[in-house]
Amino acid sequence: MKNRLFYIIHYIRQHINRLVEPVNRNKISSLYDLVMFIAIVIGIYPLMFRTQTVLHWYFDLVSGLCFIIDYLLRWSVADLNSKRNKWIALAFYPITPMAIIDLLSILPIFNILSPVYKVVRVSRLLKMLRIIRIVRYFESLIIIVEVIRRQGKFLLTVLFLAVFYIFITALIMFNAEQDINPETGQYLFENFFSAFYWAACTLTTVGYGDLCPVSDTGRIICIISSLVGIAIIALPSGIITGGYMDEMKRRREMKSKKQKKTRPNLGPRPYDEHESLRRKI
Repeated sequence: MKNRLFYIIHYIRQHINRLVEPVNRNKISSLYDLVMFIAIVIGIYPLMFRTQTVLHWYFDLVSGLCFIIDYLLRWSVADLNSKRNKWIALAFYPITPMAIIDLLSILPIFNILSPVYKVVRVSRLLKMLRIIRIVRYFESLIIIVEVIRRQGKFLLTVLFLAVFYIFITALIMFNAEQDINPETGQYLFENFFSAFYWAACTLTTVGYGDLCPVSDTGRIICIISSLVGIAIIALPSGIITGGYMDEMKRRREMKSKKQKKTRPNLGPRPYDEHESLRRKI
């Protein structure tokens, strides 16, 4: 009786895992993904309005309940998708990045059920985290996230290079641009943060135009900074594109290996006298 109960529980957990983390998509898992996608959309919809209506309240309630059910289902089968020990995997699941995002996106529902929970003051901000949940339901987004994770060291190097260049450019401009702006009668950069803001806008080639160099020296530095900015900003695109192609190639190879393993062994081909004669000719 005890073994039978364990078998039933294991059987149910396997089906839940195929539902929330399907290896191969089927109609039921696709329907589940569609329901969760709709829950995310209706959960974000109230954020487009300043005032909340009764319809928005029901949207928040339904989406919140869907998120709670999804969170509990994923937690119940966390060990099936982990290389860790069963109980360790279940214990550590709530502190995994996606589980934290799921939990934070659930918190606003407590404000709906009872306004005494003051967590609601940031509920609108927490609801925005629901957008990140969409990543789970699009394979292309999953691949991009995986590429960013694999290429993290290179991307962090580029980020450090960009921040370092912004800092150096801001420092040079803050000391080079000493002329008084004739339009305002004040210095172009009132403090170093203003120079840092200008350097960041110039590096990314955004150029809002609210801060423009007055002196010739400043304009020359601005030209150089813009040209270098184009090269630095292009680096992450190349890294992500290359990583994306490598990831796609790796997934194709894994898929072909799985197909070879699942392909039935039909044994050796029967002897064909005509085929043998053709080879000799």
